[in-house]
Amino acid sequence: MAIHIVRLGSPRHVDEGLRLGTVRRPPRGVPKNEFASRDFYDIWLPNLAPSEALLKRARAAEDERDWRSFVRAYRAEMKSSDVARVLDLLAALSQSTNLSVGCYCENEARCHRILPLAGQITQCSVPNRI
Repeated sequence: MAIHIVRLGSPRHVDEGLRLGTVRRPPRGVPKNEFASRDFYDIWLPNLAPSEALLKRARAAEDERDWRSFVRAYRAEMKSSDVARVLDLLAALSQSTNLSVGCYCENEARCHRILPLAGQITQCSVPNRI
């Protein structure tokens, strides 16, 4: 089984599994009962998204140094006990079922779903990018 990395709102792929929305806010203008059918997410996990202040820092990152600073701070946020338990659960579940982790970011190279979130979850599995 695997953890897939997706952009929320993109078409689903075969065997993608349960789609997890790791964003602070639900999609604008989309009724709650349509989040899954419109390919946003099946389960919303905002506690796995960067804090609002940290998200602003990530968006303002102008160079690799700024980005690395964001990654370090985000990894620190991910170490809180509540978040760590959710990450452990997802890593364990990924051993028996496919999961997809997603957010709205267009640029995968500068997105929390790749680094460090996917790395945190995939302690037990290797992410597949879709």
